[in-house]
Amino acid sequence: MKKKDTFNVAVIGAGAIGIDHIRSFQQHPAATVSALAEVSPQRGREAADQFNIPDLVTDYRTLLKRADIDIVSIALPNYLHAPVALAALRAGKHVMVDKPMATNARDAAKLVVTAKQKKLLLMVGQNNRFTPEVQTAKQLVTGGTLGEVYHAKTAWTRRAGIPRIGSWFTQKKFAGGGCTYDIGVHALDRCLYLLGEFEAAAVSGQTYGQLGPRGLGDATWGKSEIDPQKPFDVDDLSVALIKLKSGRTVLLEASWAAHQAQPDFNGTQLFGTEAGLQLPPLQLFRQGPTGYVTELVTTHTDLVHPNRMVHFIDCLLGKAKPYVKPAESLAVQKILDAIYLSAKTGKEVRIK
Repeated sequence: MKKKDTFNVAVIGAGAIGIDHIRSFQQHPAATVSALAEVSPQRGREAADQFNIPDLVTDYRTLLKRADIDIVSIALPNYLHAPVALAALRAGKHVMVDKPMATNARDAAKLVVTAKQKKLLLMVGQNNRFTPEVQTAKQLVTGGTLGEVYHAKTAWTRRAGIPRIGSWFTQKKFAGGGCTYDIGVHALDRCLYLLGEFEAAAVSGQTYGQLGPRGLGDATWGKSEIDPQKPFDVDDLSVALIKLKSGRTVLLEASWAAHQAQPDFNGTQLFGTEAGLQLPPLQLFRQGPTGYVTELVTTHTDLVHPNRMVHFIDCLLGKAKPYVKPAESLAVQKILDAIYLSAKTGKEVRIK
């Protein structure tokens, strides 16, 4: 990996996710967002003017040819994540790609292999790992506070949180999947990270599309174009039982739209032999000398920089080690594949 003191970043995509990428990279003094690629001239110009980005193009491939671009940050519809990331890696660029890593494990594996061969930094933007609650919880787990953790429940469920019906998010050919890819992946990745185990042995899953196709559960997030005539053919709720190779289990739930008490729930619960853990807020549950105790845990904010893009630059500078490793993201992708395959076939899927 070539050592440098400053880095030029090209952001691909100027939607809501792309704007977040730009803002986040601009928080690091060693990073300059010097180029932006966006197929929508209006959306691209608005972002370039807002963030003083000097170079705006409609074809990202022109940026891959530039020797002055060090990093490509990908904020595109899911079906473009893997091909654009692969092209960037082959062009010698470090890559930050939003989740999911790809729409299938085969393509994700190509990214991992290519990044390793090229000695380039590849990271998936699993921002839920970077919260102080998760960082502190990880210390508790590795420190043995919970004893042996043998089961976990993790979920991100919304009452009404579809990223605008008729956008690319709700079309399988562009998104690959629905709520499972969009927010379920965050809950899954966070949980597996806390467990310290990513390799699954078997997955049983079921997906549903019950409210979205009826026009229910719509929300306002995003900047992509909407076509109300397009089919809603992705999942708006999913569940999965994941058996890890160690024998431990994870129960995953995700929903964009569901009749539930809370408007938005995003949390993880771990069950250990000595204590249980739940976040957010971060709490411990265990038997005390005089009865059962619930303890609110003070979180630490200095374990990992909470901005994933700042962390990415720190890794390139040698100031930090990658908090999200490519092999872990590939393992997550394999589980996502298995959830959809299990839902399609009605059978448990064994992962080799």
